[in-house]
Amino acid sequence: MSILISSEVLLNWYQQAKKKLIIEDISLFELEYLLTELTELTSLDLRLNSSSQKIHINSKISLTELQNLWYLRVKKRCPIQYLIGECHWRNFTLKVTPDVLIPRPETELIIDLALQLTLKYPPLQLANWLDLGTGSGAIAIGLADVLPLATIYAVDKSEKALKIAQENSLNLGYKSRIKFYHGSWFNPINELKNSLSVIISNPPYIPSKMVLELQPEVVNYEPKIALDGGEDGLNEIRYLIKNAPNFLITNGFLLLEIMAEQDDIVKDLLTKNGSYTNINTYKDLEGIDRFVMAQCH
Repeated sequence: MSILISSEVLLNWYQQAKKKLIIEDISLFELEYLLTELTELTSLDLRLNSSSQKIHINSKISLTELQNLWYLRVKKRCPIQYLIGECHWRNFTLKVTPDVLIPRPETELIIDLALQLTLKYPPLQLANWLDLGTGSGAIAIGLADVLPLATIYAVDKSEKALKIAQENSLNLGYKSRIKFYHGSWFNPINELKNSLSVIISNPPYIPSKMVLELQPEVVNYEPKIALDGGEDGLNEIRYLIKNAPNFLITNGFLLLEIMAEQDDIVKDLLTKNGSYTNINTYKDLEGIDRFVMAQCH
């Protein structure tokens, strides 16, 4: 059911909110995102301060509710994605709540790296892939999308997060393609030992002290379990590097997302482990070494 809001009143509120953006240190995109997601207004309508001469605008919620959401964004610093309940990632719209990390644009590249890997090693298109710490299910769904013949597994420690991932897979038509497991890292998938061709993970990698220094949108709302990587940020990465060989086939791959400036340390951990070869790093959209891939021999 849609609610009719006076076009004049709504656009006047938008203009007033827009004037305060610099002071509030929030981008115009977020204000436009709120309105274009929850009303019939388009970005062009907002920029031209018009609504095709309509007297009323159809909205999913009332003006008061819109204003309350914007208050939460501005004054309480709640991420806009949580307020709307959705996040656009690659070509998907994913449900998100504070139970899951908001998928970042840079993580989209991990799917491109996976696809490039299958071009170099075509049998991987039919292989078993694992997304460890799936959260919203973004990576698992991305893999299912570009690898229609592969078998995709996904694991998460949080039962609430796993339910959201399953809901997203159902809504996007990938429920039958992804096998979900509840538990910590490899614990719930012992039956998959020595059977996985590629393990992918975007693990917690931020040092504990640094987590507390993150912007309030992150530290106050996003799940700490998905951010905090221990004292040096590498606790979970060490665990994955140590245990992945037990689950990978010979010549299988481990692909990890890491924090800026962790690349040399992670490459050293992989080298010293003794189970890996062909260790390489890959940059994100900003030219930061964001991903490490290694082959298990």
